[in-house]
Amino acid sequence: MKLTVEFPSVSYREGPAAVTGLARAIERIGYDHIDIFDHVVMGVPIEGRPRGPYNPAMPILEALMALSYIAAVTTRVTLGTEVLVLPQRQPALVAKQVSTLDTLSGGRVRLGVGVGWQEAEYEALGESYRTRGARMDEAIRLLRAYWTDAEVSFASAHYPTVSMAMEPKPPQGARLPIWIGGYSEAAFRRVGRLGDGWLGSRVTEAADARQAIEAIHRHAEAAGRDPGAIGLQSMVAPPPRDAAGKTFYADHDAVVARVAALKAMGFGWVALNATAIFQAGARSVAAMTEQLATLHDRLRAEVG
Repeated sequence: MKLTVEFPSVSYREGPAAVTGLARAIERIGYDHIDIFDHVVMGVPIEGRPRGPYNPAMPILEALMALSYIAAVTTRVTLGTEVLVLPQRQPALVAKQVSTLDTLSGGRVRLGVGVGWQEAEYEALGESYRTRGARMDEAIRLLRAYWTDAEVSFASAHYPTVSMAMEPKPPQGARLPIWIGGYSEAAFRRVGRLGDGWLGSRVTEAADARQAIEAIHRHAEAAGRDPGAIGLQSMVAPPPRDAAGKTFYADHDAVVARVAALKAMGFGWVALNATAIFQAGARSVAAMTEQLATLHDRLRAEVG
């Protein structure tokens, strides 16, 4: 299997050298990919605003800036987002940022995108939460156009573009993979029609995974695409929200068993959440590195 690490923003508390040191260690240990999740701002609970799943004081490094920092000190591991909330960002700018990152990393970028859940964040960034689905589809197509075409003209309800050029193109060009997160029929449709892969974050049961994958494949076939070419990644466990979730990664037997179960469900990629490893007791970069090394060796030996 391909093994991904969800990079922990909390590592910055030990200084910039700790961030680069952890990235180098993840590559040296043998992981295939580093992902970083995205929130620009977090809404503080106030009257009339639903409480979110995360503490708004949680540190979150800006995803593309952090990846550029990591790219400069690594050479092999691929780099991505899980997930960038694309409809709350200007897509031409994202196209340029990702193309630059791909250029300077030597073609190592996989862009993961999603529609997000936090209406307050959209409001703070001046974007419409209500139209996020339609704008997501248009933005994905616009990204690919900028990465491929010498001159971009794009008929769009939200991002009309007339005779624009963007250079440099990413080394991967149109092959730069866009993987899509989400756990809804709309997300499965989007993966099947537009995505190179699915980023699952709430997969718990084999039956649920089967239904999701079947839906993705059905939409791919309807769009004339090869369902077998769509990659599948799942988080080993959902982001922890209770005491049991916060101790999951302390039980390496449970982690290995879970990865084996995901492999049996059809996932070729799995993501270990290093922030959850921190929450489970590895309270330093050195401790997280040790846990990631131990888990990597066990997973390679027992799962492949």
